[in-house]
Amino acid sequence: MFGTHDFLLFVVAGLLLNVTPGPDMLYIMSCSTTQGWRSGAAAVFGISAGCLVHVAAAALGLSALLTASATAFTVVKICGAAYLIYVGMSLAFSKRPEKTAGPTDVPGQIRKVFLRGFWTNVLNPKVALFFLAFVPQFIDTAAAQKAIPFLFLGAVFIFNSTLWNLLVAWSTAQASGKLRNSEAVTWMNRCIGGLFVLLGIRLVFSSR
Repeated sequence: MFGTHDFLLFVVAGLLLNVTPGPDMLYIMSCSTTQGWRSGAAAVFGISAGCLVHVAAAALGLSALLTASATAFTVVKICGAAYLIYVGMSLAFSKRPEKTAGPTDVPGQIRKVFLRGFWTNVLNPKVALFFLAFVPQFIDTAAAQKAIPFLFLGAVFIFNSTLWNLLVAWSTAQASGKLRNSEAVTWMNRCIGGLFVLLGIRLVFSSR
């Protein structure tokens, strides 16, 4: 199918990877907990848009620069780590949402959540390396145009991950609906923000 092989295995493996907690899922859960379903969904689509950038770059060969050039990898890594730490600090010191008018009522806030999810994903070089390492395993070596099956498999992966993340956003928003204006949300944000800071520091010292 489109120059691929073991498609079902690819889907199953991709789903297993999607359910593994990481920075993206933490961000989605934080937005859903504090601001509700709409904010969580905006985070999901921002992250998915970031994945589209990685898939397109990998298909065009641009992401290969991260594996070939230590300098390029380091630059992207430092930018990504700095942004993770920034997001973590923002979450840790964010104020508890008021009961009257939640942030999800403001289009600008939804756009902010989307862009945060987008840049958190785009500036993570590990995501680019993941697509370069994972997707080619399911591309037929006899395929004349490797970019087409890469784009196809990348789109399937992103579609499935989007569905899973939307489920995470919805279920988190439902579970935390009664707690959204409580002190527990403030502490949850602080904990998730702290994890983002730790992930950023970890990324600084990571290697290819």
